Amino acid sequence: MYEYELKKYANDIFESDNFKSTKEYIQHGNMSVQEHCINVAKASLYIRDRLKIKCNTRDLIRGALLHDYFLYDWHKSDKVNSHRLHGFFHPARALYNARKEYHLSPRQQDIIIKHMWPLTVIPPMCREAWIVTTADKYCSLLETFYIQKGRIHHHRAKGKYAYMRVSDHGVA
Repeated sequence: MYEYELKKYANDIFESDNFKSTKEYIQHGNMSVQEHCINVAKASLYIRDRLKIKCNTRDLIRGALLHDYFLYDWHKSDKVNSHRLHGFFHPARALYNARKEYHLSPRQQDIIIKHMWPLTVIPPMCREAWIVTTADKYCSLLETFYIQKGRIHHHRAKGKYAYMRVSDHGVA
Protein backbone atom coordinates (compact mmCIF):
# COMPACT_ATOMS: atom_id res chain seq x y z
CA MET A 1 0.00 0.00 0.00
CA TYR A 2 1.31 3.45 -0.99
CA GLU A 3 4.27 2.07 -2.97
CA TYR A 4 3.28 4.09 -6.06
CA GLU A 5 3.34 7.40 -4.17
CA LEU A 6 6.60 6.53 -2.42
CA LYS A 7 8.36 5.75 -5.69
CA LYS A 8 6.79 8.73 -7.48
CA TYR A 9 8.02 11.29 -4.95
CA ALA A 10 11.15 9.67 -3.53
CA ASN A 11 12.73 7.27 -5.99
CA ASP A 12 15.99 9.24 -5.80
CA ILE A 13 16.07 8.69 -2.04
CA PHE A 14 15.51 4.93 -2.44
CA GLU A 15 18.38 4.83 -4.96
CA SER A 16 20.78 6.72 -2.68
CA ASP A 17 23.71 4.72 -1.31
CA ASN A 18 23.35 6.48 2.04
CA PHE A 19 19.65 5.61 2.32
CA LYS A 20 20.43 2.02 1.33
CA SER A 21 23.06 1.92 4.11
CA THR A 22 20.39 2.65 6.74
CA LYS A 23 19.15 -0.93 6.43
CA GLU A 24 22.25 -1.92 8.41
CA TYR A 25 21.44 0.17 11.48
CA ILE A 26 18.89 -0.86 14.09
CA GLN A 27 16.28 1.73 14.98
CA HIS A 28 13.85 0.12 17.46
CA GLY A 29 13.57 -3.53 18.47
CA ASN A 30 14.86 -5.41 15.44
CA MET A 31 13.67 -2.84 12.90
CA SER A 32 16.27 -1.20 10.68
CA VAL A 33 16.35 2.57 10.25
CA GLN A 34 15.42 2.08 6.58
CA GLU A 35 12.38 -0.07 7.41
CA HIS A 36 11.36 2.35 10.16
CA CYS A 37 11.48 5.34 7.79
CA ILE A 38 9.44 3.50 5.17
CA ASN A 39 6.92 2.50 7.86
CA VAL A 40 6.68 6.13 9.02
CA ALA A 41 6.15 7.32 5.44
CA LYS A 42 3.35 4.79 4.90
CA ALA A 43 1.76 5.54 8.29
CA SER A 44 1.91 9.25 7.47
CA LEU A 45 0.06 8.67 4.20
CA TYR A 46 -2.50 6.54 6.04
CA ILE A 47 -3.07 9.29 8.63
CA ARG A 48 -3.42 11.85 5.82
CA ASP A 49 -6.01 9.70 4.07
CA ARG A 50 -7.91 8.53 7.14
CA LEU A 51 -8.24 12.04 8.57
CA LYS A 52 -8.65 13.64 5.13
CA ILE A 53 -5.86 16.13 5.79
CA LYS A 54 -4.87 18.30 2.86
CA CYS A 55 -1.12 18.53 2.66
CA ASN A 56 1.86 18.45 0.31
CA THR A 57 2.29 14.73 -0.38
CA ARG A 58 5.79 15.12 -1.81
CA ASP A 59 7.02 16.96 1.30
CA LEU A 60 5.23 14.50 3.59
CA ILE A 61 6.88 11.47 1.99
CA ARG A 62 10.37 12.94 1.60
CA GLY A 63 10.38 14.35 5.13
CA ALA A 64 9.21 11.03 6.55
CA LEU A 65 11.89 9.07 4.70
CA LEU A 66 14.64 11.48 5.79
CA HIS A 67 13.52 12.16 9.37
CA ASP A 68 16.06 9.67 10.79
CA TYR A 69 18.84 10.25 8.23
CA PHE A 70 21.54 10.40 10.91
CA LEU A 71 23.62 7.60 9.27
CA TYR A 72 25.12 5.90 12.34
CA ASP A 73 24.25 3.10 14.74
CA TRP A 74 22.99 4.99 17.78
CA HIS A 75 23.20 1.85 19.92
CA LYS A 76 27.00 1.84 19.70
CA SER A 77 29.40 4.48 21.00
CA ASP A 78 32.09 5.69 18.67
CA LYS A 79 35.21 7.82 19.12
CA VAL A 80 33.31 11.06 18.55
CA ASN A 81 30.00 10.46 20.34
CA SER A 82 28.53 8.15 22.96
CA HIS A 83 25.04 8.67 21.45
CA ARG A 84 23.55 8.72 24.96
CA LEU A 85 21.37 11.71 24.09
CA HIS A 86 20.52 10.45 20.61
CA GLY A 87 16.83 11.36 21.00
CA PHE A 88 17.69 15.01 21.50
CA PHE A 89 20.43 15.43 18.92
CA HIS A 90 19.73 13.13 15.96
CA PRO A 91 17.17 15.43 14.26
CA ALA A 92 19.88 18.06 13.68
CA ARG A 93 22.29 15.38 12.38
CA ALA A 94 19.58 13.99 10.07
CA LEU A 95 18.86 17.46 8.72
CA TYR A 96 22.57 18.14 8.18
CA ASN A 97 23.00 14.87 6.24
CA ALA A 98 19.81 15.34 4.20
CA ARG A 99 20.79 18.90 3.22
CA LYS A 100 24.12 17.60 1.86
CA GLU A 101 22.33 15.26 -0.55
CA TYR A 102 18.97 16.84 -1.35
CA HIS A 103 17.31 20.17 -1.93
CA LEU A 104 14.88 20.35 1.00
CA SER A 105 11.77 22.47 1.10
CA PRO A 106 11.00 24.41 4.31
CA ARG A 107 8.31 21.81 5.13
CA GLN A 108 10.75 18.92 4.71
CA GLN A 109 13.22 20.68 6.99
CA ASP A 110 10.51 21.28 9.59
CA ILE A 111 9.55 17.58 9.49
CA ILE A 112 13.14 16.42 10.00
CA ILE A 113 14.17 18.86 12.73
CA LYS A 114 10.92 18.70 14.74
CA HIS A 115 9.89 15.04 14.50
CA MET A 116 11.09 14.35 18.06
CA TRP A 117 8.78 16.93 19.61
CA PRO A 118 8.36 17.42 22.57
CA LEU A 119 12.07 16.57 23.05
CA THR A 120 12.93 19.23 20.47
CA VAL A 121 10.98 21.82 22.52
CA ILE A 122 9.79 23.88 19.53
CA PRO A 123 6.70 22.21 18.05
CA PRO A 124 6.20 21.46 14.35
CA MET A 125 5.03 24.43 12.29
CA CYS A 126 3.26 22.65 9.42
CA ARG A 127 0.65 19.92 9.20
CA GLU A 128 3.07 17.60 7.36
CA ALA A 129 5.47 17.74 10.32
CA TRP A 130 2.63 17.05 12.77
CA ILE A 131 1.57 14.02 10.72
CA VAL A 132 5.11 12.59 10.55
CA THR A 133 5.68 13.26 14.26
CA THR A 134 2.52 11.33 15.07
CA ALA A 135 3.32 8.49 12.67
CA ASP A 136 6.86 8.25 14.07
CA LYS A 137 5.58 7.86 17.63
CA TYR A 138 3.09 5.20 16.54
CA CYS A 139 5.63 3.21 14.51
CA SER A 140 8.26 3.50 17.25
CA LEU A 141 5.83 2.05 19.80
CA LEU A 142 4.98 -0.91 17.56
CA GLU A 143 8.65 -1.56 16.78
CA THR A 144 9.93 -1.19 20.34
CA PHE A 145 7.44 -3.70 21.70
CA TYR A 146 7.99 -6.06 18.72
CA ILE A 147 4.37 -5.69 17.65
CA GLN A 148 5.76 -4.93 14.21
CA LYS A 149 8.90 -6.93 13.53
CA GLY A 150 11.79 -6.02 11.30
CA ARG A 151 14.30 -8.00 9.30
CA ILE A 152 17.29 -7.68 11.62
CA HIS A 153 17.81 -10.41 14.18
CA HIS A 154 20.71 -10.15 16.59
CA HIS A 155 22.77 -13.28 17.15
CA ARG A 156 24.20 -12.86 20.63
CA ALA A 157 26.86 -15.53 20.24
CA LYS A 158 28.33 -13.97 17.11
CA GLY A 159 27.60 -10.33 17.94
CA LYS A 160 26.58 -9.67 14.35
CA TYR A 161 23.32 -8.87 12.66
CA ALA A 162 21.70 -11.33 10.31
CA TYR A 163 19.10 -10.20 7.83
CA MET A 164 15.91 -12.17 7.60
CA ARG A 165 12.91 -11.27 5.53
CA VAL A 166 10.05 -10.92 7.98
CA SER A 167 8.02 -8.47 5.94
CA ASP A 168 8.42 -7.15 2.42
CA HIS A 169 7.89 -3.49 1.73
CA GLY A 170 8.27 -3.83 -2.02
CA VAL A 171 9.86 -0.38 -2.17
CA ALA A 172 13.47 -0.38 -1.07
